[in-house]
Amino acid sequence: MYKHVALLVRKDGMSHDEFVDYWQNNHTPIARDIEGVTRYQTVLPTDPENAEFDGLAELYFDNLDDLHEALGSPGSRDYDPTKEVAAEARDDVDNFLDVQERPRVIGEEIIQKDETDGDTTDLYKHSAFLVRQDGMSHEEFVDYWQNNHTPIAREIEGVVRYATVLPTDPENAEFDGIAELYFEDKDALYDALGSEGSRDYDPDRGKAKEAREDVDNFLALEKRPRFIGQETVQKDES
Repeated sequence: MYKHVALLVRKDGMSHDEFVDYWQNNHTPIARDIEGVTRYQTVLPTDPENAEFDGLAELYFDNLDDLHEALGSPGSRDYDPTKEVAAEARDDVDNFLDVQERPRVIGEEIIQKDETDGDTTDLYKHSAFLVRQDGMSHEEFVDYWQNNHTPIAREIEGVVRYATVLPTDPENAEFDGIAELYFEDKDALYDALGSEGSRDYDPDRGKAKEAREDVDNFLALEKRPRFIGQETVQKDES
């Protein structure tokens, strides 16, 4: 499936609570009915004061052309959708988002591990927005990530679902990919991957330690935003 992930930043002068209220109660009913959307999920930060973003909005489409028509392509941040609900959603984001500060990713999702049967509501998720090291091509990055790192990451203690997202247009993408690791327990996530306020965590055992050591082989960590939150599936026809 193809996926549009928006990293949301609230407008100046709006509190996080005001942002969440508007997003969940005003915008979400519009967004989940955008033409072509087969699944829509929102992710709220577990620790808003330390989170790098105010939330994630993730919309899935079966067809990449439908995604581009509804939400634009990686190279068209100023698109003007013509379909009714997509246009309404685009107009509404100006009411609560700082659009200029909202990174996004369009990519194809690959499920690497799933013990949830796709029901991710109330699960805790660590989303890492990956940037490759200097001197490494995107293709070299993807090869190392998928074939060397992923077999380690999906076995991190406590992970019940692990997905990777590869950009459909790497040349225009803001990141080289997304790694999404789900846990049933927030403390297990923090223990394995650190909390919002601990970018320099140092796990001391098992696959979490092995994965942390391996990221130095292919990631530019200082350029890698991440987001820890609790997910709610707002719509699922997938």
